[in-house]
Amino acid sequence: MRGILRHPVRRMERVGLRTGLRWKVSAAIALVAGLVAIVLSLVVHNAARVSMLDNARELANDRVLMAQRNYELNRGRVFPYIKVDDAELPAALREKVERGRRASDVSEHGGTADIWAAVPAKDGHVLSLHSHLPDRSTDMLQDLDQALVIGSVAVVIGGSALGVLIGGQLSRRLRKAADAATQAANGETDIRVREAIGGVVRDETDELARAVDAMADALRQRLEAERRVTADIAHELRTPVTGLLTAAELLPPGRPTELVLDRAKAMRTLVEDVLEVARLDGASERAELQDIMLGEFVARRVAVKDPDVTVRVVHESEVTTDPRRLERVLFNLLANAARHGRPPVEVTVEGRVIRVRDHGPGFPEELLAEGPSRFRTGSKDRAGQGHGLGLTIAAGQARVLGARLTFRNVRPVGAPPGVPAEGAVAVLWLPEHAPTSTGSYPMLPASGGS
Repeated sequence: MRGILRHPVRRMERVGLRTGLRWKVSAAIALVAGLVAIVLSLVVHNAARVSMLDNARELANDRVLMAQRNYELNRGRVFPYIKVDDAELPAALREKVERGRRASDVSEHGGTADIWAAVPAKDGHVLSLHSHLPDRSTDMLQDLDQALVIGSVAVVIGGSALGVLIGGQLSRRLRKAADAATQAANGETDIRVREAIGGVVRDETDELARAVDAMADALRQRLEAERRVTADIAHELRTPVTGLLTAAELLPPGRPTELVLDRAKAMRTLVEDVLEVARLDGASERAELQDIMLGEFVARRVAVKDPDVTVRVVHESEVTTDPRRLERVLFNLLANAARHGRPPVEVTVEGRVIRVRDHGPGFPEELLAEGPSRFRTGSKDRAGQGHGLGLTIAAGQARVLGARLTFRNVRPVGAPPGVPAEGAVAVLWLPEHAPTSTGSYPMLPASGGS
């Protein structure tokens, strides 16, 4: 499950996609709020202007009708604001009035509204009124526009704040879910994504969390079933393999006997390794801690294992760890270097860090990308011997120690990726404090650079 989650994250990091959901939601809400505010402002502005023009038009009609009655009662006398047979009267209005109809019109020129109203008199003349939108109405319209602008800005700001709040809550829930899923992928079996995100509100995030928990449970059950099957098979093989080895030792001396003994011992080693891997996968192993001087411990163990290996202690350090498991990790790394690399093999101790380097063709790219895998011996340059369990056991024991085990290849400085490696380096990083739980520091594969 760790491998499933690792590669998409790496691809996203390479592409550089790093935009927060909080800001996306905030920008979306602010954009929608802004568009709605602009549309509503335009609608309100136009409705208010049309209403004011209609009122002014009705007022002009009332005034011109009043002027008509006064003109006819007083035999041609008109109000000062009324004109008789105005030459500037629009032609369309003049035609309507000449047919004996009252007419009015509103037109705009250069942002100014011209309001016309005209009626026919009994003597055949045309009475007309020409006015503009009152200054009071214009001021009211400007005040309305100002209020609409302020309201629109407030809506956008409020929408942005609401988006930040909603997006932040959703982002926090998703981030908690991602952190919990990462912890589960790193082997912490007690982590539940649904419990990690918490909260009272039930939304799609809860459905996602339940789906991830269900997937993790299914994978965990499948892995546990595979581990139990592997452990059962290896356990059942111990008795016949031991009997085979005992029987082979009773054969008469000779080359055939040596071949049988060699294969029987190899099979016994394989069975023991498979059982150890099964125990490590079960996450039930615990370290038995002791205080040791790391440099001295490594030097003595390597001298017993292979006197030809060079040990260099750059900086001595006292550590609290499990000597037996640390020795197992160290010996497996040395065995891998001797089997797949080329001499000289060098061991360096610097503080709490142990480096094992050979001068062979380097680790396979699959191992650098995904970490050790059982029964995968690597590329053609580092294959042909072993079963791929040595580094798997070393990584498992490192997790029990609370340590990190990384792998990288050594290449010339500035060399392109296609240049063959000049060696492989395995680095064991012991924790600063004694481990308190199995797998507190996961194994992290390193890049292929030097």
